Amino acid sequence: MSEDPTAQRDDRVDVAPPALPANYPGHLARDVRSINGKVLHLRPIRPSDAHLLVEFHSGLSPDSIYRRYFSVHPELSTAEVAHLTQVDYVERFAFIVESDEGLVGVGRFDRIPGTSTAEAAFIVSDTYQHQGIGLMLLYNLADAARPLGITTFTAETQADNRSMMGVFEASGFPVTAHIEDEVITASFPIKEIDQSIITRARRRLIAYGADEE
Repeated sequence: MSEDPTAQRDDRVDVAPPALPANYPGHLARDVRSINGKVLHLRPIRPSDAHLLVEFHSGLSPDSIYRRYFSVHPELSTAEVAHLTQVDYVERFAFIVESDEGLVGVGRFDRIPGTSTAEAAFIVSDTYQHQGIGLMLLYNLADAARPLGITTFTAETQADNRSMMGVFEASGFPVTAHIEDEVITASFPIKEIDQSIITRARRRLIAYGADEE
């Protein structure tokens, strides 16, 4: 039988998302609350979250993107999305925070090879900033890092980013910082801290009007 020349061909190939790694730490997923009482869901990132990350990034303001990436970065490349969503949960780790509307925050750490120090970073959607999401991500990243032998976090932020420094200073971790070329490098040990300190940290953030970018 000859092929109908009017028939349309569909050359699209359905590509399955990367499989969930065997060591995916699902036990770290849990519901959390923002400062204003909204229930959110925090969990380790999965390779299949690529589309969520792309949508999240596209909804960020240029200012939030610049503060996170130190450059104008309106779109993530395919390679960047793969790098950000496909982590090994040992040397590289990331949490996402979700609301009913979608992804509202991402926090991650990358161990500096051969050391017990990791570089930490987080970003929160503009509509959810000043709700303690950055502080929440910081504490959960520290909790995930300690069993992996990571003892110290370091982070870079622009000198005028009072919000991010407010998170570090409110956290209760003993932060040391230095500035060079308008970039602040903060470093702090991530020893477990008392719940009362965490409660006070959230109150301090409310007083600061500070959160994360």
